[in-house]
Amino acid sequence: MGHGEHLLHQLVRLLQRDPSQPTMKLTTTALVCLLLTGTCLQDGNSLSLQVSSSSCCFTPVKRAISLKGIQCYQNSSSSCSHQDRIIFKMKRGRKSCALKTDKWVTANLWKIKPCSPTQV
Repeated sequence: MGHGEHLLHQLVRLLQRDPSQPTMKLTTTALVCLLLTGTCLQDGNSLSLQVSSSSCCFTPVKRAISLKGIQCYQNSSSSCSHQDRIIFKMKRGRKSCALKTDKWVTANLWKIKPCSPTQV
């Protein structure tokens, strides 16, 4: 579990303990929003998505990713709600994801090697 996910789980547990406290509700909601916003906007590139350490993909890219920039790929974790997505590890260290059914993905996936456990 990543650091952000750990904090999120702690905040949810705090809220569940005493939800009658309006200040606690507001603070917890604000912190969760900040964590989610920070995760999504980490690199500032609208074509890329930062993927959480649990290997889930929430917002796939809208346009094809250059194959030159892709190092390897992995499927979304089985614990994720979106099983129709694939995660690409980029050569510069970032991760991006796309729909498995996108034409550019189905046409080019055979050209990209799967990520080894040490690359993930």
